[in-house]
Amino acid sequence: MSHFSLLTKGNPKTIKGQKKGYLTWILHLAPYTLSGKNVCPKATPGCIAACLNLAGRGGMFKEGAPINSIQKARIRKTRAFWADRDAFMLELAADIQRAVNYTEKKGMIPVFRLNGTSDLSWEKYTVGETDANIFELFGDTQFYDYTAVLGRKNIPANYHLTFSRKESNDADVAQALLQGMNVAAVYDQIPAGMYSADDNDLRFLDGAQGMMGLKVKGHRAKKDYSGFVIRLKTVV
Repeated sequence: MSHFSLLTKGNPKTIKGQKKGYLTWILHLAPYTLSGKNVCPKATPGCIAACLNLAGRGGMFKEGAPINSIQKARIRKTRAFWADRDAFMLELAADIQRAVNYTEKKGMIPVFRLNGTSDLSWEKYTVGETDANIFELFGDTQFYDYTAVLGRKNIPANYHLTFSRKESNDADVAQALLQGMNVAAVYDQIPAGMYSADDNDLRFLDGAQGMMGLKVKGHRAKKDYSGFVIRLKTVV
């Protein structure tokens, strides 16, 4: 596999965590089937339409251009994951170690999101000739993600998962809450008294909150009326 960086650091939300001493590194893949392979097994029409893949610089295109360099990079990474899993996992481990070294030199704590724009069960994939997954390989490092895949098994202690509410998974939301997971839902305005997951991106620090609110982001998501975005504002 070509030697390119798999991880990126910082976006407007993860940067908020730096005030608490954390630097988040994210792996962004091409979501759903944009690469030709599906990395979001529980994708729904609402989440596909509102996906943050096109938020920020990922959605900035030159006039008339059907794709930009960020989208090309995400597709390239995703195809590399499927084409040569062993090489990809070794490169990911090397990138994580570089990120750990960089962050610690800055006097900060490195944390990682491997599903920035995907929903893969990373606990299933081993690294190189070891029997260890990426979380076991970096057992002293904190990882976290959002997921809509209920009932994932053998989740390591250093991998925190927040369940994602979608427009058609109410039964799974109920089960996730029964299992003690926090559940994040997207609102046009976060209800009064609800815990806000927008203050920072450090979900592993939330404690037991149950339902949590995320404010809708991105121009496409703001126009979503599939039910993915829960709308509380009165439309006049």
